Amino acid sequence: MNPTLYKREMKGSVKLLVIFGAVMTMYVTIIISMYEPDMLKLLDSYAQAMPELMAAVGMTPGAADLLGFMISYLYGFILLVFPMVYCILRANGLVAKYVDRGSMASLLAAPVRRSSIALTQAAVLITDTVLLVGYVTGLELAVCEAYFPGELAAKELLAVNGGLLCLQLFIGGVCFLFSCIFSDTKYSLAFGAGVPAVMFLLQMLANAGEAAEKARCFTFFTLFDPKGLAAGEGEAVLFAALLLAGAAALYAAGTVVFCKKDLHV
Repeated sequence: MNPTLYKREMKGSVKLLVIFGAVMTMYVTIIISMYEPDMLKLLDSYAQAMPELMAAVGMTPGAADLLGFMISYLYGFILLVFPMVYCILRANGLVAKYVDRGSMASLLAAPVRRSSIALTQAAVLITDTVLLVGYVTGLELAVCEAYFPGELAAKELLAVNGGLLCLQLFIGGVCFLFSCIFSDTKYSLAFGAGVPAVMFLLQMLANAGEAAEKARCFTFFTLFDPKGLAAGEGEAVLFAALLLAGAAALYAAGTVVFCKKDLHV
């Protein structure tokens, strides 16, 4: 890994991290603050009026506690989509964008191996993902303590967010691989964004009703089971481990592809 390049790229991540952090701060704070009897009744009435729509985005009524409420209204859409979009944008900018603009020549002109460049860019995306999920975790703990002191099962939340991190690392690996495969940003974005987006749509279809239940078998989002993680189920932990192993394989594959491809620089 190249420390100088890593520092430069991390500085380049700051603005985007702040933007996404601010957006998620707004949503997380608003959703958690809605954990009140009157608001719960209102949300449940929405779920009864539009059951398929609410189920599609993972929002299910009848939460028994604060963490269950958060899982229902944060972990079916908001905390899946926003980090996913971040990974898509940042992965494209770390590799494919350099090649597309011809800027990769300046990096390769230095006495640095290709593998070092690829591993550095991968490390930046991994660090960004950890920072984003870590920030959300700290934010949830702080907001819950501010609004509903003592009601959050903190240990279970950490287990859920551990699984969320594994999922987002996997998505980042997918985006990184396509960024390494394609030298044109339009193709890098098309596949890097297209594959996770299609997987998420399949998950929404599976959530919406029994008619599309089989779609759950074709999306990696199924491997993220927040309720199972909160309950400490072994199967949910195994699925999270599979996502983490898949992420490692995807980043490794992207590094190999980058080292072997003809960059025309």
